[in-house]
Amino acid sequence: MSSPAAAAGRRLADPLLAASNGDGEIVVSARDKYWVPSDEKEVRLAASQDCGGGGTPPLLYRTFRVQGFLINLYRLLTLVRVMVVIMFFTWRMEHRDSDSMWLWWISVVGDLWFGVTWFMNQVTKLKPRKCVPKLSMLREQFDSSDGSSDLPILDVFINTVDPVDEPMLYTMNSILSILATDYPAEKYSTYFSDDGGSLVHYEGLLETAKFAASWVPFCRKHCVEPRAPENYFGRNVRPYTGNAPSDFLDDHRRIRAEYGEFKARLDGLSTVIEQRSETLNGANTKEGHVNATWMADGTQWQGTWIEPAKGHKKGHHPAVFQVMLNQPSDDPQLGMPASSDHPLDFSAVDVRLPTLVYIAREKRPAYDHQKKAGAMNVQLRVSALLSNAPFIINFDGDHYINNSQAFRAAMCFMLDPRDGDNTAFVQFPQRFDDVDPTDRYCNHNRMFFDATLLGLNGIQGPSFVGTGCMFRRVALYGADPPQWQPDDAAKAKVLQRPNVFGKSTAFINSMPAAANQERSIASPATLQETASVDAELASVMTCAYEAGTEWGNDVGWVYNIATEDVVTGFRLHRNGWRSTYCAMEPDAFRGTAPINLTERLYQILRWSGGSLEMFFSRFCPLLAGRRLHPMQRIAYINMTTYPVSTFFLVMYDLYPVMWLVHGQFYIQRPFQTFALFVAVIIATVELIGMVEIKWAGLTLLDWVRNEQFYIIGTTGVYPTALLHILLRSLGLKGVSFKLTAKKLTGGARERLAELYDVQWVPLLVPTVVVMAVNVAAIGAAAGKAIAGRWSAAQVAGASTGLVFNVWMLLLLYPFALGIMGRWSKRPYILFALLVAALAVITSVYATLASSVPYFHSGYFFQLN
Repeated sequence: MSSPAAAAGRRLADPLLAASNGDGEIVVSARDKYWVPSDEKEVRLAASQDCGGGGTPPLLYRTFRVQGFLINLYRLLTLVRVMVVIMFFTWRMEHRDSDSMWLWWISVVGDLWFGVTWFMNQVTKLKPRKCVPKLSMLREQFDSSDGSSDLPILDVFINTVDPVDEPMLYTMNSILSILATDYPAEKYSTYFSDDGGSLVHYEGLLETAKFAASWVPFCRKHCVEPRAPENYFGRNVRPYTGNAPSDFLDDHRRIRAEYGEFKARLDGLSTVIEQRSETLNGANTKEGHVNATWMADGTQWQGTWIEPAKGHKKGHHPAVFQVMLNQPSDDPQLGMPASSDHPLDFSAVDVRLPTLVYIAREKRPAYDHQKKAGAMNVQLRVSALLSNAPFIINFDGDHYINNSQAFRAAMCFMLDPRDGDNTAFVQFPQRFDDVDPTDRYCNHNRMFFDATLLGLNGIQGPSFVGTGCMFRRVALYGADPPQWQPDDAAKAKVLQRPNVFGKSTAFINSMPAAANQERSIASPATLQETASVDAELASVMTCAYEAGTEWGNDVGWVYNIATEDVVTGFRLHRNGWRSTYCAMEPDAFRGTAPINLTERLYQILRWSGGSLEMFFSRFCPLLAGRRLHPMQRIAYINMTTYPVSTFFLVMYDLYPVMWLVHGQFYIQRPFQTFALFVAVIIATVELIGMVEIKWAGLTLLDWVRNEQFYIIGTTGVYPTALLHILLRSLGLKGVSFKLTAKKLTGGARERLAELYDVQWVPLLVPTVVVMAVNVAAIGAAAGKAIAGRWSAAQVAGASTGLVFNVWMLLLLYPFALGIMGRWSKRPYILFALLVAALAVITSVYATLASSVPYFHSGYFFQLN
């Protein structure tokens, strides 16, 4: 039998899988074959101290780096491209020769901008790191053989607004996956924020709590994955891993039937509520009565009514608070054996359910409610008065837990003895269901999640991306990390300032306990000392509570910026906190994404507009202090300025207009040298991309989609984002950002129907113009070549330039398919239209060139 140190030494030689098996041990994956351990010394030290009885807590995650030969090649190619770019600019400044000097200067500034932004993006990916949780070690340290656990308590936030734009079935499946996750039931509470104040959501949550009494024990008994029933029943059968195989088929059949009944009740809720309200309103014969919306117990709903009335409509209603599932006992509670009334045998299963709370904050017309950020700050205060967990994890209403070990995985990083105390948040990647197989609109965004964020993981950590993220509560309160504020007394003093956090004494008194991650009682003492818990809860949910405080500024989630996620993560990094990126297999969380072109463009508009808002705010990365790592600062500068690229790229894309009206036009002379430089620069960036997808474990299609949608966004969306920030700088309202709508879908064919919907909006126009100009330039060149009887040398010169027009059209190919609607099911139609358009333009220009000498000329070169 080998010693623990020897076993640890053997494990160091194992390659990485960015996942764990059922016991949390690291196993091998082909996509991670280029990754090797980078924490060998720390593991050996921890193993030796464990053998010596030193009492040092075990390491809860492993760190991996890219193999030397691959990462060094990546860095070498980056250096080569930097040198080529410098030589290119030097050459251009020495050869200021162009057919239009003002356009030449624009192209030089544009090339400089692209060079700098590329470098800022590239330099943060030169030291990528992967972190893999050791779930077995977490269980060994915190779980006992008698079923008890010393894991920290956790608060789960889930947000939704509209049951139409965010179908309730998705939201309730998310709730079910949370209630069934593999974390001690007494150790976490779920806070459901209904920002629309809808009775449909309230009663839907009641139905979900009832169905959870069967679904959660079923998941525990048979260890099913994923634990969102809609997704579980919709997937192919996985190998059975539970403890009761003889009961599985019968249990599966019964729970599936019960889930069908649950779905039917959810679908019928709107009709039931309407009919109930009509009946009760009809029975009210009092003069001047209003048509209220009524609850099942015969009382008027305090939130939004079906027929809006003063005090009961969107944006104007009182707060609603209700505990749907109470705090469970600390001891396991076994269920009932099978019977005629209860056919499922749960006699050997813990049937406890975690706490579930419904929240609809107060809304008044005179207040800016700050959308999702405002709702989450209310959740932060309400949860502090109830469970006050030191850790918080947030979800959007359309995301569900796909891997029941996800909460435990995040805890591995928060509780690790090395730097866990300085970790503010753990970010998981966003993964999506129902995206078309080719990911036409780059919804998966894998170059960002599987390359860029791994690069940041080697610096100060990934940015916060909105959902699937575990936070340390005191970090959101604005506390400094231990490495910057070791004095606990000073930290407590900072946390208890009324002018910062508001006037709730109970809330302020809860703050010191929030920093205690060893506390296992989910009810802080402050509630026992408060005269009225209800009064305190009502107070922290009011619109006026945050007036004169730092909420939305230095406390909680940040306000007045569309990308509240990125800026909140930046504020934590600016304060000196770290973050960690964690990818698991199976994926920790999954959700839905817009596969309609227009909805996807609106989503990118919100992101790009919010990025610019952040750069021109007090949260500008240039203004951050010394606690922000220099490379992290560069990453945030790049994240907040990238939409500016649109000015130069659109100019380049429209340069072919000069070819349509001029006989001969060169943006740079001598052209041959210029074209050679550009070819080498483009070739090096493509080579770097090929190496990057190797170490990131991605495919060529992932890289192509990233390139394509960058161009689509830059030509069509970013100009609107620039307009937005210009209007804001002039004191005007700016562009309204449309929230992404999600559609409830059925089978595979129905799910992809949205892909072929065409919604014509002004956002599509700029990209259509760019496509038309580039097609016209190619056709015009061909027409002039035919009419002018160009020599082979002339044709070769023109073809060199045409490569860039063709390249641009290839990058815009997904956009062209998108505006074709259902015709895009037959891509050959697009190519037939392109050939026809080129034939017409060629014929027109050939005719003109034959009769008008002005058209006998060379070719205008378009630089991209």
